[in-house]
Amino acid sequence: MRIDGSDLTTYPDVSVLCGEPVPSSIDANAIRNPVILVEVTTRSTEDYDRGDKLSHYKQLPSLRAVLFISHRSRRITSVERTIEGWTERDVRGGETVSLETPRVALAVDEIYEGITLDPA
Repeated sequence: MRIDGSDLTTYPDVSVLCGEPVPSSIDANAIRNPVILVEVTTRSTEDYDRGDKLSHYKQLPSLRAVLFISHRSRRITSVERTIEGWTERDVRGGETVSLETPRVALAVDEIYEGITLDPA
C-alpha cells in the first residue's frame, strides 16, 4: 500500500479493492486505491497500527474503512469514513461488523472461529 501524501509504503494484513488496482509510480509492488484495509493487531504492532499507521491510511482518498482485528479479545474496531468524517466503533463476539460502503457484514464469531487469543 502506498500513501503518497505521507511518502509511506506499508503492508496491511488485508487490502480490498473495487475496480482495477492503481499502482504506485514510486513502488511497483504497491497500490494506491484500497477501499477497505484490515490490520490484525499484535503486542508489538497494536499501538502503531491504531495510531500513526491509521493516520497515514486516512490520507488515501479511496479508503472507506479500516478494520482492526484484536489479538486480545473477540473485538473488531471499525474506523469508517462518513460524510461527517471518520467514525469508530467496537464490535464484540456475538455481534456483526457492518460497513456502509462497500456494503459488508462480517460476524465477529466467524472471524475468530478456531483462533486462540493472546490476552497479553
